[in-house]
Amino acid sequence: MPTYTLADLITLMSRLRDPVDGCPWDLKQTFSSITKHTLEEVYEVVDAIERNDFSQLRDELGDLLFQIVFYSQLGAEQGVFEFASVVDAITDKLLRRHPHVFPDGTLASRRQDVALDDTAVKAQWEQLKAAERAKKEQSHLLADIPAALPALLRAEKLQKRVAVAGMDFADITAVIEALKAEIEELEDALEARDSAAISEEFGDVLFTAVNLSRHLKLDAEHCLRASNTKFAHRIIAMDELITQRQKSWKDFDAAGFDELWQLAKQSAQ
Repeated sequence: MPTYTLADLITLMSRLRDPVDGCPWDLKQTFSSITKHTLEEVYEVVDAIERNDFSQLRDELGDLLFQIVFYSQLGAEQGVFEFASVVDAITDKLLRRHPHVFPDGTLASRRQDVALDDTAVKAQWEQLKAAERAKKEQSHLLADIPAALPALLRAEKLQKRVAVAGMDFADITAVIEALKAEIEELEDALEARDSAAISEEFGDVLFTAVNLSRHLKLDAEHCLRASNTKFAHRIIAMDELITQRQKSWKDFDAAGFDELWQLAKQSAQ
């Protein structure tokens, strides 16, 4: 059984897009049409990591790599970039952004002095990124933060960018006070039965909650995914309890659900 290489994968992708004897599905794809598949593959990679399923992770990483090769093939066909230039660009950028590892900006160079700590490395990273943005002559501070990012991630990036620029809460207490204020504004909107204001204020609550996660040095997406998983496990446990009692969900009222919820929490401990 042969051991295939990255070059083989690139060749395979080229064959799939061959206009004479390629795959009809692959031939009709565009940059836009495969983005949804890319997102699915990213989430499947994350899911495999969270489940510590390394055999599945290997397969999912392969699927994600294929997406990159696919985009590179499309780029080569349009004459805008190819896989080699993708590799060259990311390697060059990472060499520039890691002068504490590659002092001369080459793979062969090595640092001789004492290593920077994590805080210093992050500060240096932001300075280098800021310099890169300045060279690109971007129109404003947030120009390179994509609008299409998932909302939690974009909120975090927006807040982090302005914090680096000097605009940030003084401490965690200030963020918590801001969160309380946003909740009060949501309560006011609810009392006024103003649907537009309710939607806006609820968004502000979520945005400020992300800011709190940043100050707590937590990943908001990871925290929410963990809560989703915990909730799902408890609902499954409740479902099992309902089945054991030979009943259905419609047989329970609020008090009954609370009892089942507490039992499900205990079983998870």
